[in-house]
Amino acid sequence: MILPIVAYGDPVLKKKASDIALDHPELKNIVSNMYETMYKAEGVGLAAPQVGMSIRLFITDGEPFEDEDVASFKQVFINPQMIEESGKLWSFNEGCLSIPGIREDVTRHEIIKIKFYDENLVEHTKEYSGLAARIIQHEYDHVEGVLFTDKLSPLRKRLLKKKLTDISRGACDVDYRMKFPLKK
Repeated sequence: MILPIVAYGDPVLKKKASDIALDHPELKNIVSNMYETMYKAEGVGLAAPQVGMSIRLFITDGEPFEDEDVASFKQVFINPQMIEESGKLWSFNEGCLSIPGIREDVTRHEIIKIKFYDENLVEHTKEYSGLAARIIQHEYDHVEGVLFTDKLSPLRKRLLKKKLTDISRGACDVDYRMKFPLKK
């Protein structure tokens, strides 16, 4: 089932998410619905808060990138905990399904180490680098209540304020289902 993606301004996007019980009866359905939603919206990652659930869960699939290192990067992250961010800082132009039509350069670490459970409830501690690390950091921020726009300079945020308010009101063009917090 395709779920509506919540837009910028919805309080769930700014709230630190809670762990989900590993025996949650709907966990497999939630993951399946999130993948269906992400593919419909043509994303490379989707966090549960983006579909209105304040739980520590996100999914990734780097196939849309033409980079061979992430083309086969498909992973479910349940109750993730960032262990370490390291390596050089690098900027990359990011967007977000909850903030359609806005893309900005965001600086992140090149390498990360993260602990999580996969869709089979197997615990992993893995290191990722490059675009895979960036996708994970972006989605991990979502379960921490942080948006990529929070990482922009105060000046850049002021310049985007009207566009962000318009998104909250539903004054944006998207070809996927969205829920707008200020739409009347």
